[in-house]
Parts: sequence; C-alpha cells; structure tokens
Amino acid sequence: MLTLPPKVTKRAFERLGEIGAAAQGKALRIAVEGGGCSGFQYEIDLDDPKDDDLILEGAGEKVVIDSISLPFLTDAEIDFTEELIGARFVINNPNATSSCGCGTSFSM
Repeated sequence: MLTLPPKVTKRAFERLGEIGAAAQGKALRIAVEGGGCSGFQYEIDLDDPKDDDLILEGAGEKVVIDSISLPFLTDAEIDFTEELIGARFVINNPNATSSCGCGTSFSM
C-alpha cells in the first residue's frame, strides 16, 4: 500500500509567515502523543527543527514532524482555519477513525 507524507496547505504556510516563524528561526511542529479524550492527541507548537524530522517547506516556512509521529499522519493535511470560535492550525487526518469535539484528540 502506498503511503503519502502529510501535505501542508498554502494557507497554513501563509499563516506561519504572518506570525514570523521563519524570522524567529522556528518551524511549526506537529506531533502525535498518547492521551486526550480519544486516545491520541495532536501537539502543535513552534519549535526548532531536529535532525530526524520530516521537513515540509513552502513560502519560506517550515512544518516539521518527528519520525515517531509520522506514521500517524500519513496522507494527512495540515491547514489553518479561521472560525467564529477562533483561528487555529488543524489536521485533517484520514487515518483517524473518530475524533473529539475539541479537534485535537483522535483515535485510530
């Protein structure tokens, strides 16, 4: 079965530019950790790239994913959305079998 790396939308890279991530020497880190109300949760933060990270680049910005989290994010899409409840980075993950209303917790 063919596995595809995560994709980052143009809007997500644009938002990183707006907050000056690269200018600070930072990248958007997407990680998957155990916990949350559905079994796994996303951790999204600005961080320094590490040697074993997958680096996704666009518009002069970087999104990094560690090697342990990468299998959980196969073929996922990293996006940025602005809604009435606020603006945030979101992960549209086709591997998640269910997710919590908070948007950061999921199960597989």
